[in-house]
Amino acid sequence: MNYNPGFNIEVDINTMEFVYGDDIFGPITEKRKLEDVRQTLRYHDSTGPEILYAIAMDTGKRKHLNDLLNRNLLYGICIYASGQVGSEPVRSQGHIHSISVSCNYSTPEMYEILEGKAYIFMQNGADANTKSAYAIYCESGDKVIVPPGYAHCTINAEPQSAMVFGAWCVRDYGFEYEDVRKMKGLSYFPVINEQGHIEFESNESYGEVELVVKEPREYCEFHVKRDMPIYTQYEENPSRFDFITNPQKYVSLWEVFTP
Repeated sequence: MNYNPGFNIEVDINTMEFVYGDDIFGPITEKRKLEDVRQTLRYHDSTGPEILYAIAMDTGKRKHLNDLLNRNLLYGICIYASGQVGSEPVRSQGHIHSISVSCNYSTPEMYEILEGKAYIFMQNGADANTKSAYAIYCESGDKVIVPPGYAHCTINAEPQSAMVFGAWCVRDYGFEYEDVRKMKGLSYFPVINEQGHIEFESNESYGEVELVVKEPREYCEFHVKRDMPIYTQYEENPSRFDFITNPQKYVSLWEVFTP
């Protein structure tokens, strides 16, 4: 990877696996296949790579494992395949974070792009009352926070190359897909035009939804540094990502949060 994630991990694109250093813990990846996301594609009969992305939930330095367990904090890392799914780039199907038992709150997530380019797409809910959506364009090193209760998906913004990202999330995470599936996807579909660029086409299941396409902003209110890997920021201050695991303490910030 061109961007250092802050710990000793490498990517094998051919096998869609991670190679962990001696001081690193991590699982064999879980694979997400085309059939897993078909219900929320623009065209359900689209063809593309069999394996769209691979996920290693819970990795990091062995010396931090007990602290991460105690904090209920988890670092996950994903590989997105190159290629297209019909006219769309490789992407996840979209979900909302369910209410976590540990905090009785829908939990946020902190993304960091490690390789390639991505859109982090998010919208407030997934129903006919959805009025706004954001597509945040990211390159290596960029960071994005998805706030509690937002439906979101991750899109490979450079289909000719693989994309890798890491993320902080709560350990007792859960994903809700039902609302997104009822709406036949999120409010916009990413579509690759004739020039090879991604455009966003509205999903007719929704009413009028305003889409804002933008670059990441700084998250000064959460004291997140823009120029340091998020894992290194945890090492520097293990409490920095308390807003991920205890979002209920930050209600006043979430109420005025802008992606």
